Amino acid sequence: MADTSKNPRRPATKRTRGRPAGSALTGFDSLLRGARQTFATQGYEGTSVREIARLAGVDPALMSHHFGSKEGLWTAVVEQLSVQLEPLIESTQQLQKLRVSPRERIKQALILFIDHLFEDRYIGMFFSTATTEQGERLNVLIEKLMRPYRDAFVPLLIDAMEAGKLKAHDPDIMHYMMVNAISSAVSYSHVLSKFSPLAENPDEFKQSVLEIAIGIFR
Repeated sequence: MADTSKNPRRPATKRTRGRPAGSALTGFDSLLRGARQTFATQGYEGTSVREIARLAGVDPALMSHHFGSKEGLWTAVVEQLSVQLEPLIESTQQLQKLRVSPRERIKQALILFIDHLFEDRYIGMFFSTATTEQGERLNVLIEKLMRPYRDAFVPLLIDAMEAGKLKAHDPDIMHYMMVNAISSAVSYSHVLSKFSPLAENPDEFKQSVLEIAIGIFR
């Protein structure tokens, strides 16, 4: 009789319903990233799930199977962005414990934010179009993406104001204007390039964006 103890039969891995297994995850995430770009450039109403499926080279029925509807796909994109932004939010939160000046904490937070935007310009573009939403989609965007980052950054502004290192203003207005100004400049650099040659040089452009952003908080 053959000894089967050296080559035990492995139990089949049960697949979670509705989620791809193994290497299919890569294609699943790529599909979401493609959807993010389409939502970012065309907005929710202007986005066609069928067109996303065509660009991704998959059957529209597969999109329906995974996401149920266009709104389900949009929500999945927000969920993916939420996961992608977790390291940025966590690193920004950790700056509160950094043993440096309040202004230096703000500078480091700006560096983190700008680096993240330059890695994926569609993040800022998605925010620009998605914040025009109303109702439940806007609520999802605020609670999943905007509030977590706000809660990490605004305390840095408050600390600097209380230490007399930053002129007292409403910290939420400051934060909101900062996020939108920087993300718009980076995400729509193709428009800015018509006026400034720096927008076509990523390294110089990033440095200029950082220096101007730091100057705003002087």
